[in-house]
Amino acid sequence: MYKFFGPGGLIARQHPKYEFRPGQIDMAEAVRQTLEKGGHLLVEAGTGTGKSLAYLIPALQCKERVIISTGTKNLQEQLFYKDVPFLERALGRQLNVTYMKGRNNYVCLHRLKQAQHSPVLQGLDQVDHFEKVYDWAFKTHTGDRAELNDLPETLGFWSSVDARSEICLGQKCPDYEPCFITRMRERAASADIVIVNHHLFFADLVLRGREYGSILPEYRIVIFDEAHELEEIASDYFGAECSNYRLLELVRDASSAAWPDTKVATEVANLSSRLQQRAEQFWMHFQPALDLEREFPARARMRAGAARTWDREGRYALDPSRFVTRDGSGEPTQTPAGKSLSTLIGALERLEHGLSGIKDAPPEAETLARRSAQARADLTFIGSCSDSRFVYWFERRGRGTFLQATPIEMSEILGEALFESVYASVLTSATMTSEESFAFIRGRLGIVKARELIVPSPFEYARQAILYLPRGMPDPRSLEFLDAVVGQTIEILKRTEGRAFVLFTSIAQMREAYERVRKLVSFPCFLQGEGSKSGLLDRFRTTPHAVLFATSSFWQGVDVQGEALSCVIVDKLPFAVPSDPVVAARQRYLEERGVNAFLEYSVPHAVLMLKQGLGRLIRSREDVGVLSVLDPRIRTKGYGAVFLKSLPPCPVTHQLDDIARIFVRHSAAPPRESRDE
Repeated sequence: MYKFFGPGGLIARQHPKYEFRPGQIDMAEAVRQTLEKGGHLLVEAGTGTGKSLAYLIPALQCKERVIISTGTKNLQEQLFYKDVPFLERALGRQLNVTYMKGRNNYVCLHRLKQAQHSPVLQGLDQVDHFEKVYDWAFKTHTGDRAELNDLPETLGFWSSVDARSEICLGQKCPDYEPCFITRMRERAASADIVIVNHHLFFADLVLRGREYGSILPEYRIVIFDEAHELEEIASDYFGAECSNYRLLELVRDASSAAWPDTKVATEVANLSSRLQQRAEQFWMHFQPALDLEREFPARARMRAGAARTWDREGRYALDPSRFVTRDGSGEPTQTPAGKSLSTLIGALERLEHGLSGIKDAPPEAETLARRSAQARADLTFIGSCSDSRFVYWFERRGRGTFLQATPIEMSEILGEALFESVYASVLTSATMTSEESFAFIRGRLGIVKARELIVPSPFEYARQAILYLPRGMPDPRSLEFLDAVVGQTIEILKRTEGRAFVLFTSIAQMREAYERVRKLVSFPCFLQGEGSKSGLLDRFRTTPHAVLFATSSFWQGVDVQGEALSCVIVDKLPFAVPSDPVVAARQRYLEERGVNAFLEYSVPHAVLMLKQGLGRLIRSREDVGVLSVLDPRIRTKGYGAVFLKSLPPCPVTHQLDDIARIFVRHSAAPPRESRDE
């Protein structure tokens, strides 16, 4: 590894600004040994370590296929379009590397042709966009919609032309040979390295061994980047879900298929119409609670102890009493919601049987029947709420209502399905430890034995950053807390001249703070939700002294180097809300086994999230800036020491006047208190 990463090595000769980092060599050597000898490796690689190259080069030396899985499509594209070409130039040869995304990222040629004659477009702008997509689809080599960077991120008709698996006709499709999914799989089958994202990886892991087979080619070695996200993403794929969107798409596709004659088309249309009616009646039973959550004032929710956090509009627990009650004699009786669920399941079954009995049916009939059967199975499972290994809940996302069953404990599932079945795995992230221990993440993922390595960031936090913890902040649960957050934010922004992320754990508090702060400062203020994430980041980078108010999606995976981002303000320690059904179920599971769920689950989880949020600030050796946590519990509670010990080793101050000094390089006065004090 020294030949690659050492001073004067292969990478240094190719990169004029290359900086020698001993930690990068340590990580690369640990990865090399793991891929060669087998087993599992956990690596916390601080920001600036160069971890991508530290695992890519050993992976290229491996004698068998390696799957690299990333937390986001952005990182996936960075590896493939930036890092791999750099290594090809450095090594002087072409590398056999490809990437795979989820099928809904690719256009389906068969569906695109059908959509020409279907009413899927709304408005003249969509007609123009469709024509551009159609023209592009027959020129592109990949079919990946990421190439359409001159079109809006949200295309209303994309779900009608994408290549999702539930509508795929397989080898019966007239466009099977030129299909972009077919081509993608062929490239992956012959590649040395396949770059995927966590969502696709776990979608494949769930399918392996089932009737419809796997997505990824066979592998024995996998590298996970941004591994701190694995538990949350995996739990979505090992559970069950059904939404109003899913049923509407089933109805739409059944109605628009090319049936053999008018009689059959009419019969399918009637079955689809009945299903749509039953679905609308069923989802109405979940509307009152969701409307109440949306309309209930934020401060009243806080007073009631029911404030929702992160970027969800609220998860609500599901239990059998929503669908079945017992009368005075103890006999079970269906509730109105239960009766509606039964009629919906019956409508799905009738559609399934109707589609299966059509003579000379087009290939779509089989996939539609399969989709109907799977939706029926998922609704039946979720509606029964009978498997104690799962927690059942529902929520609103935009205009969608989602019912979900999530495994309570993922460690046994992942241990058996993944870590006991692969020869070697590497898990890396900038945030994997709490108090310099991997115990939390190892336990959550079911990894019994692993090599462990902590590679410190090469950045000089003692010189480049300062941690501001204001005194006198009220309890975060009090009504006075938001007033104090607004006041402190304004004072901090004056001293940093804007150039800040202000990160919240609650959408309601984010919006209220934004409305109040922007009226009292002269800096341009942006709000999450005003545009796409990438669009907001571009505006933030190019607008002098800008301030961005955001929640969870901006806590991680965001890279803004230079003066544009000189301050990160966090309102509260990012504890998962205890009333969340999934969080509550996992805490209860631990408590029943004699584990202190708060100290062993809630605190380590929040530590990882806080490290991610504050990790947005220092992204290069030239960056300087201010980290600020406004939550007084980081100083006043016993567990606060766990957070402080896990944060970057920068000086701590309680004085606002110390903030401006960090920007006066080399002549900055030292803060008045040290971390130890």
